[in-house]
Amino acid sequence: MKSLFAFLLMAVLAASAQMSQPMVSDNPIKVSDHIWAIMGFPNIAIVVGSRATLVVDTGLGPKNGATAARVAAKFGPNNQKLFLTTTHFHPEHAGGEPGFPRGTILIRNAVQQQEMEKHGQEMIDMFSQRSPLNKELLAGVVLRSPDVIFDEEAKIDLGGVTARLLWFGGAHTKGDELTFVEPDRTLISGDVVQNQTMPNIFGDGGTPASWLAVLAKVAALNPAHVLPDHSAPGDGSLVAAESSLISEIRTRALALKGQGVSADEAGKQISAELKTQHPEWPNTNASGFVKSVYAEPPGTSDSGP
Repeated sequence: MKSLFAFLLMAVLAASAQMSQPMVSDNPIKVSDHIWAIMGFPNIAIVVGSRATLVVDTGLGPKNGATAARVAAKFGPNNQKLFLTTTHFHPEHAGGEPGFPRGTILIRNAVQQQEMEKHGQEMIDMFSQRSPLNKELLAGVVLRSPDVIFDEEAKIDLGGVTARLLWFGGAHTKGDELTFVEPDRTLISGDVVQNQTMPNIFGDGGTPASWLAVLAKVAALNPAHVLPDHSAPGDGSLVAAESSLISEIRTRALALKGQGVSADEAGKQISAELKTQHPEWPNTNASGFVKSVYAEPPGTSDSGP
């Protein structure tokens, strides 16, 4: 299993052009009334209330984590508490935690923590091999246990702002975590909702059907703003767009599978069709996601397995 996991990881990393840009900047943009974002690899959210601040994701390694924490402190200089959560267990999202100041309260859902304990160090080792800079950024990183672990939802009162940390099921990974901020109605979506970006299921994460089931729950939140982790922010329409994209790829792939077309050939056909439909998108390679569709058990419904 470990060798299969490693193979899947390297395939994902090879497809990620953003891996060459691991440094976090200190120039955030405003997303909504109480939320700022450091745009990069990944986009890091900073949610500021009158009493506490929440940071969502860390950047790759402690140096980037320290940058994120420093930027967050500028927006809430008098806040007594700093909370940190992560959208999923990959190193650019969680590997910067040691750079946050002592006393930071780390919160994570239980499924994501299980993935972290199973594959976290392995992921750090593999990301370190990508470049000398990655190796430097991740040198000596030790992952600590969260201060708070929750099952499906945790609410944080930041002072006039409530952050709802949510686990709705598997999508990109099994432990994908969403943060919905009220009263802004802003969704910090991780990889679950992206903007003009191909969906990707990592390793033994969710399934196309379970991803659609998660998106149905996300839609019920009725977000006004969406901040993905590897693409541009947008409005709430990104949720329906993500669901439509996944549903269309899945429906087309199942039709080709029923015709006896191989997964590899189906991936090529669907990728070419998407390139024609979305010529402005930076990448329309759906091959990996098509293979995930082919791997679903027969009879799987859109509500999940």
